[in-house]
Amino acid sequence: MLGKLEQPEIEALLSRQITGRLGCHANGTTYIVPVNYVYKNGVIYAHSGPGKKIEMMRQNPEVCFEVDEIKNIFSWKSVIAWGKFEEITEIGEQEQTMQALIHRIMPLVEQPSGHPSHGITESEYDLGDKIDLIVYKIIIDKTTGRFEHN
Repeated sequence: MLGKLEQPEIEALLSRQITGRLGCHANGTTYIVPVNYVYKNGVIYAHSGPGKKIEMMRQNPEVCFEVDEIKNIFSWKSVIAWGKFEEITEIGEQEQTMQALIHRIMPLVEQPSGHPSHGITESEYDLGDKIDLIVYKIIIDKTTGRFEHN
């Protein structure tokens, strides 16, 4: 049976997942990339180093975000959200976002000291000067969700 997810089910799926796919478009090019995230109150929070997706979102902040939960080919749920990219520049909000991301990701990390590119280290000195984390949010303005189960 195919069906439509209701808003509470959409919220639950966005809250439950940790990795989604971010779609952005600029200068005639569409780019889709997986990102780790935290969802809260209609906002997706994430971080990145400098690169293609950040450049594209700065050019065109209108983005699309997709998450799914797949048990098998005939039992799955999927949500697509549309929203607007905003860089987080206020230090307090950056710190809160990074703390939320680290708390969400840590239970899935086997060796915490090995992920300085995600701001996860045993010591802040492990980060060095080379990492330029960009903390951002996607403010969602529209969602849709579908499911299939037998």
